[in-house]
Amino acid sequence: MYNGSDNLTIKYWAEEDRPREKLLLKGKESLSDAELLAIIIGSGNRTLSAVSLCQQILASCKNDLALLSKKSIVDLMSFSGIGEAKAISIVAALELGKRKQYLPAKDIIQIKCSNDIFMVMCPLLSDLYFEEFWIITLNKNNRIIRKIKLSSGGISGTVVDYKMIFNYAFQDAASSMILVHNHPSGNVEPSEPDKIITKNIVSAAKLLEITILDHLIVAGEKYFSFADEGIINI
Repeated sequence: MYNGSDNLTIKYWAEEDRPREKLLLKGKESLSDAELLAIIIGSGNRTLSAVSLCQQILASCKNDLALLSKKSIVDLMSFSGIGEAKAISIVAALELGKRKQYLPAKDIIQIKCSNDIFMVMCPLLSDLYFEEFWIITLNKNNRIIRKIKLSSGGISGTVVDYKMIFNYAFQDAASSMILVHNHPSGNVEPSEPDKIITKNIVSAAKLLEITILDHLIVAGEKYFSFADEGIINI
C-alpha cells in the first residue's frame, strides 16, 4: 500500500502509466526512452521505480542514447539496482538497436559516396572510447575487397604504419583504398596530424599507382570526409 513516498513502485501506478501496459494500450511510440529502458530492466531498487532509475541512468548520459551505448557493464552496475544481468540486458538491447539502424550497410559492397563509407564503418567505430585506424581496400569498380583494422590506440591518437597500409593493398591487389579513423571526443574536425597523415599516404599511394578515394573521420553519429571537403590531395 502507499507509504507516502513519491517513488511508488510500478504496480501501484495507474495501468495506463505502467510501461508495459502503456505500450499495449498506446503503442511503442508513446513511451519515453526511460520507459522503454524500464521494460528492459524490469524493476528498480528499494527507493526508485524502474522508470525513475532509468531516468537517473539517462540523466548521467545527458539523455543521449549514443552516450549510454558507450557505457560498459561495469559502468552500468555502478547504479543501485543494476546488477550484472540487467546491465547485460541494457548493453544487448542497445547493440541490437545499433545493428538495426545500420542494417543496410551489409548490402553496401560498392562505395559510391562518403555516406556509403560511413554506413559501413559507423557500427565498428561510433561507440569506441579510444581511437582506431582502418583501411578499406577496393577493386577497380570501387567494390570492397576487405576492411582492415590497422591499429588501436588511446583516447587522443593511434599509430599509423604506412608500410602496413601498402602491404595490405598489395596483398589484395587493390586499385584504391579508403582511410577511416574515429574521434572518441566527438569532434569531427580533422587535426593537423590527421591532415599530415593523409597527405603522406596520398603522396606515397600516387607513386604506387593506388588511389586514395577518401579519408573519413567518424565521431559518434557524424563524420568528416576529406573527399567531400575537397582536401583529399592536400
